[in-house]
Amino acid sequence: MSVVVVGSVALDSIKTPFGERSDVLGGSATYFSYAASFFTDVKVVGVVGKDFPARHLQLLKKRGIDLAGIQTADGDTFRWSGYYEKDLNEAKTLDTRLNVFQTFKPVLPETYRDADAVFLANIDPDLQLEVLTQVRRPKLVAADTMNLWIATKKNRLTELLKRVDLMVLNEGEARQLTGEAGLVKAGRRIQAMGPDYVVIKKGEHGALLFCRKNVYPSPAYPLEDVFDPTGAGDTFAGGFIGYLNKMGNRLTDDVLHRALFHGTVMASFTVEDFSLDRLKKVKPADLLARFRALTRAVALKS
Repeated sequence: MSVVVVGSVALDSIKTPFGERSDVLGGSATYFSYAASFFTDVKVVGVVGKDFPARHLQLLKKRGIDLAGIQTADGDTFRWSGYYEKDLNEAKTLDTRLNVFQTFKPVLPETYRDADAVFLANIDPDLQLEVLTQVRRPKLVAADTMNLWIATKKNRLTELLKRVDLMVLNEGEARQLTGEAGLVKAGRRIQAMGPDYVVIKKGEHGALLFCRKNVYPSPAYPLEDVFDPTGAGDTFAGGFIGYLNKMGNRLTDDVLHRALFHGTVMASFTVEDFSLDRLKKVKPADLLARFRALTRAVALKS
């Protein structure tokens, strides 16, 4: 089993109430692929500039992540800088430099086109649709988006929704896309647009999974210290889709519900340090321990 992710590979500069870092490894495809690699084989499609540190690529290779789809273009790597105040649910952007990412055209190597699952990370809906013309018969197509594309390319995003099995987005994006204040109504409205399954991320308040008939909540894993939430949503998606892929992309309520908790656990590690610094220290036993603790916490007997 394998999953292809198409998204950004970036260098981030971040400041939070607990510290700051400059030019650290970031990007949606980076966080997703690292998290998913705990469960399945991952193939990445993205672009970096000539300035991208080789050690970052080595870190991903060490996890067994296939980087044949990473393009190296003339110019500088995509850079984002921002900060968080005490409300760590909202990032404040200081600067975005798309650089080589501005002209990125995803090209899937031949060995990627028969992947079992595809995750279209947060990129232009036109590019997401282009990727779908390059894959053959994936069992699972999932996608993410952001407020920019909802505001500027809603028609193309609507086309994409008709072609995906599962949509992952945060609560603000769900409300913006549907015009609904309530998340349950918003989730059902998104399902009516095309995807059979929807996940709405709620940051420190967990997530909601919408299946065909049922809605399943997951709390966030309780943490005493949160240093940097950057990449948490992409890490969540990596854990979620990675687990689904490991389970043969079986979209039953039980498998999806378990995937929801695995995604939540993966994200809990990301926020405990900057960049991938905490994830680099995670062992399979750590994941299992938090998964068991989280499932025990919600096993309320009637």
